[in-house]
Amino acid sequence: MDDTASVSKPVRRVVIAGGGTAGWMAAAALSRTLGKVLDITLVESEEIGTVGVGEATIPTMITFHRLLDINEQEFMAATGATIKLGIKFEGWRDVGQDYIHSFGTTGKDHWTAGFQHFWLKGRARGLARDYGDYCLELRAAEENRFAHLPRGGMNYAFHLDAGLYAKFLRRFSEGFGTKRVEGKIASVDTSADGDIAALVMEDGTRVEGDLFIDCTGFRSLLLGQTLGVEFEDWSHWLFADSALAVQTESVKPAIPYTRSMAGTAGWQWRIPLQHRVGNGIVYSSRFMEREAAREALVGGLEAPPLFEPRLLRFTPGQRKVTWKRNCVALGLASGFLEPLESTNIHLVSRNLTRLLQSFPHVIRQVDIDEYNAQTETEMTHIRDFVILHYYVTNRRDTPFWRACAEMEIPATLRHRIELFRQTGRVFRVPNELFAENSWIQVMLGQGITPQQHHPVADLMEDPELSRFLGGIHGHVEQTVAKLPLHADYLKTYCPQARPVAA
Repeated sequence: MDDTASVSKPVRRVVIAGGGTAGWMAAAALSRTLGKVLDITLVESEEIGTVGVGEATIPTMITFHRLLDINEQEFMAATGATIKLGIKFEGWRDVGQDYIHSFGTTGKDHWTAGFQHFWLKGRARGLARDYGDYCLELRAAEENRFAHLPRGGMNYAFHLDAGLYAKFLRRFSEGFGTKRVEGKIASVDTSADGDIAALVMEDGTRVEGDLFIDCTGFRSLLLGQTLGVEFEDWSHWLFADSALAVQTESVKPAIPYTRSMAGTAGWQWRIPLQHRVGNGIVYSSRFMEREAAREALVGGLEAPPLFEPRLLRFTPGQRKVTWKRNCVALGLASGFLEPLESTNIHLVSRNLTRLLQSFPHVIRQVDIDEYNAQTETEMTHIRDFVILHYYVTNRRDTPFWRACAEMEIPATLRHRIELFRQTGRVFRVPNELFAENSWIQVMLGQGITPQQHHPVADLMEDPELSRFLGGIHGHVEQTVAKLPLHADYLKTYCPQARPVAA
């Protein structure tokens, strides 16, 4: 059977298989943008739960919301959201050593060289403070402060309740015409040419469409099971394959960053919302038993768990393609790394934006090929960034960390590491998610010290370099000192609309 897409069918009916965060993000984006010319249906079952660990985001969500004209205060109040300025990595470089990967920019660049080169020169001369002291968002995170600044002067994202977010987007999407069908999918019908023709529900109802969005989670019912797209396994680079998630009540004011605490065979997260705290442990079943992981998780909680920790098993990797014929997969149906850098929701929004920018009158293979090439490139860059955290570390205290240090990493990542180690330089690939400052913060934080700095930094004599560095640091500290406490700001900006049950 020919695997190329049909070019004869106009796209008028879009069917989204599965709800949850990915499904309702798709419904929101499609209905808000093209709802007047498309018939959009979302199929989901109340009986099928969602993974529900995607509670930390990155700043690209703000762009997604602006494109859809979603009111930030309403969204935050409806989802119990708090602000996220970055991630604090505890014990990743080595036991007892912490750093923050923030969403901000650090210092001021010269057109020939990034700020890190001037910082390296200042460090060698005894004139520089810690690298993070020159980043507004990082210092604000450390001081638990936040406010919206003029002209987008503060980069931020959100911690949110994924279940409430899906409900918020459902109300939003239905307001723009999305129709919801309740029930379980019993089978998927294909046409003679190999396209997906309809979802067949357990009660026999057929939900027909021209374009199908697969949001069925790890099952990948449409793209994987029906269209047979193979899965590319990356577990030889990313050893974590299991997670336990649990919620607790809030017992202290919410901090404006995610905590990522490295353990013996993985790491634990702590995500503060307005009404509760999300907790979890990500681990490798090769190096840790489930019960040991549960004990490590529960033993580190700040409050009693609200339910028994839920287990999630996964294989890190991605589908060979994420769009085949008349089916596009989003979220877990297309692939999954792990929640370390909070990229899952980003990938949903980014791929939706990419889909909308090339939305077809009729489905053509040239559109499919370009979409798949872009998604593969982006996923590969994110994969390398996540691997970096495990590979570049001084930890050798457990078999897990020794295995991470000894693995053979992708050539693309090895080049980035060696370039920074030898020259202090980082070059961002066009349209790559993580900018230069993210790579610098993590590589410095994980223990890489560049062997040299750019010669342009040598043009500054000590007094000038000291004034340059001191001016940046002084501006950061003055700005942070004027910011309100994060928890106080939330009370006035977006208090949760009503109590939310666990």
